[in-house]
Amino acid sequence: MTQNSSAAGSEFWTDDTLTSLLERCVRDRGDAPALLAAGEAVDWRGVAERVDALAGGLAALGIGRGDAVAVQLPNLPAFLYVLLAAARLGAMTSTIHMPYGPREAADIVRHAGARLVFAAATAGDRRPAADIAALKPDLPSLAHVVAVGGAAPRGTLAFDDVPRPGAALPPPPAADDAYVMLFTSGTSSSPKAVLTDYRRFLANARLNCSEKQMGPGSIMLSAAPYSHLFGLYSFHLTLYGGGATALLPAFSPPGLVEAVQAFEPTHIFAAPAHIASCLEAGLLAGDTLAPVRYCVVSGAKAAPDFYRRAQAALGGGRIAQLWGMTECQCGMFTRPWEDAERAAWGCGRPSPGNRARVCDAHDAPLPAGEEGALQIRGASVFDGYHRNDEANTAAFTADGWYRTGDRAVIDATGAVSITGREKDLINRGGVKINPADVEEAIDRHPDIVQSAIVPMPDPVLGERACCFAIPRDGAAPGLGDLAAWLEAQGIARLKWPERLILVDDMPLTPTRKVIKGRLRIPD
Repeated sequence: MTQNSSAAGSEFWTDDTLTSLLERCVRDRGDAPALLAAGEAVDWRGVAERVDALAGGLAALGIGRGDAVAVQLPNLPAFLYVLLAAARLGAMTSTIHMPYGPREAADIVRHAGARLVFAAATAGDRRPAADIAALKPDLPSLAHVVAVGGAAPRGTLAFDDVPRPGAALPPPPAADDAYVMLFTSGTSSSPKAVLTDYRRFLANARLNCSEKQMGPGSIMLSAAPYSHLFGLYSFHLTLYGGGATALLPAFSPPGLVEAVQAFEPTHIFAAPAHIASCLEAGLLAGDTLAPVRYCVVSGAKAAPDFYRRAQAALGGGRIAQLWGMTECQCGMFTRPWEDAERAAWGCGRPSPGNRARVCDAHDAPLPAGEEGALQIRGASVFDGYHRNDEANTAAFTADGWYRTGDRAVIDATGAVSITGREKDLINRGGVKINPADVEEAIDRHPDIVQSAIVPMPDPVLGERACCFAIPRDGAAPGLGDLAAWLEAQGIARLKWPERLILVDDMPLTPTRKVIKGRLRIPD
C-alpha cells in the first residue's frame, strides 16, 4: 500500500519516458555527440541503434514488459545501453553498487525479482558475474547472467554474445510503467526499495534542466556511479538537455582530472569526497577546471570551508550544493546564478514541483529559522517502499509528507540548511551504509559479546565507521580479525568498520538496545 498522495505534484507530470526522450534526441540532435568514453564517441543516432539491437536481444532472452533487469556495472556505455534497452521493452531496472559482494547482490536480485543480471566480468580481484551466476540456484527468478567487459565465466553469457535479432519490438512503455527499483539504506534484514515510474523522476529532471543550465552544448561528467540515484539523475538531465554524457568508469583523483582534460565537461556531478581528495592531492590548481560551468556536489555533508576551496578551484564556474534522496531524487539545490556562499551554508531551495517544511516531533510545521525534522512533498516524491508496510508507516505523515530523517533549518527565503540526521546511518563519501547486518555478523564472532557501529568524522569522506565492541573474557580481537571475519561472512568491504574500540560495557536502554549517542570516540 502506498502512503504518499498521488495527487501531490501530479500537475507537473508528463507522458515522457526514456524511450520518448531518446527518440526526441535522435530527431533533434541525431548527429551530435551523445556518449563520450575513452577512445569512443557515439552520436544519438548510434546510441538508438545500439539500444534497439540490445532490446531485441533482451526480448529474445524472454525479457518483456513488467520484468526486472538488474545491473552491476561501472559507468560504462553498456550500463546506459542496458538501462535504455530495458526501458524500451517496458522492463524495470534495478541497480547494484559495484562494491557490493554476492550477499548484497543476491538480496537485491531476490527482492526485485530480477530475471536477468548484467554484471562486470571482473572488478579488481572480484568476479561479480561469476559470483551472481553461482547463486542462481537460490534465486528462483533469475534466468540469465550477462558478463560485461571480459570473458564470460561458466554459467554466464558474454555481453557481445547477447543475440541481436533485429526483430520488431513491442509497443514502447507508458509513463506510469515501473522504471527503476533503487535500494536505500539496507538490503538484508529489512529491504528498503524505491520502485518508481517515469513520471516522478523524469519530471524532476525536466523541471530542473534549465535551472542547471543544461542544453545542447552541455557535457555532463558524473563522478558518482549510475547505480546511485545521483549519477542516474545526471543522465536524466542530459536526455532533456540534449547534450553529451562523458563517462568516468571508476573514480580516482588523477582519473577525474584526466577525464576533465579529455572531455572538457561543462557540468560535473560529484560527492564531496571526490572533490576533496582532488583538492588534497593538489590536482585542481591553475585552470584545471576551466571548462566547468557548474559543479554540483551532493551525497554527504561537508564543511563550509570545503565549498569555498572548491569554488576557488572552479574559477569562473559555480559550485553548488544539492540535497536529494532515492525517495525523491533532487529535492533542493543552489542555483548557478546565486552567490557561491549560499552553497557553503546550505542546499538551496526546493526543486520546482516540490515543497519542503521543518516540523516538530508532532509533525507540526515550525517557523523560519527554527531547527526540526525535514519533510518533503511533491512531484518527484515516491509513493512508498516496495513491499515494506512497516517502513511506510514510519516514513509518511498523516497528511502525506515524507519524513526524510534529516534535521534542518529553513530560512525566510525558503533555503534549507541540513543540521544533522535522525537516522542511524554511516554516510561514507556519499554511500549510506546501514550497519545493522554488520553488527549482527560481528556479534557472531567467537571473541565478541556485543558490538555497535557509529559514524566517526573524516575530513575527506565525511564519515567512516567505528565499531565499539565488548570482548569475551581474556580475548583481545583486533581490527584485522574483524576484517577477516566479515569477509568470511560475505559482508561487502565498504561496510567494514575502519576503527575498533574495545569497551567493558555499553550504554543500554531497558530493552537492551545500545544508546549509540552516548558512545564517545576518543581523539
